[in-house]
Amino acid sequence: MHLEILTPEKKVFEGNVSIATFPGTDGSFQVMDHHAPLISLLKEGVVEYKSKDTKESLNITGGVVEVLKNKVILLADGIVG
Repeated sequence: MHLEILTPEKKVFEGNVSIATFPGTDGSFQVMDHHAPLISLLKEGVVEYKSKDTKESLNITGGVVEVLKNKVILLADGIVG
């Protein structure tokens, strides 16, 4: 699936990943290939995503994630660190 991570200042990441984990307001959740459409608010926490060769993580201050047609867009309020 295609993942884009954006902040108000810049694009932080864009690429294909196999799985992504987000800090939802009601608890952490994962999104995999061909996930059902959703929009969710995110709280401060760690976003993790894996591609074929790497596993990356970053700390966000909150935001919104949208999943639609195997494309995931994370609009983060900010990145910590």
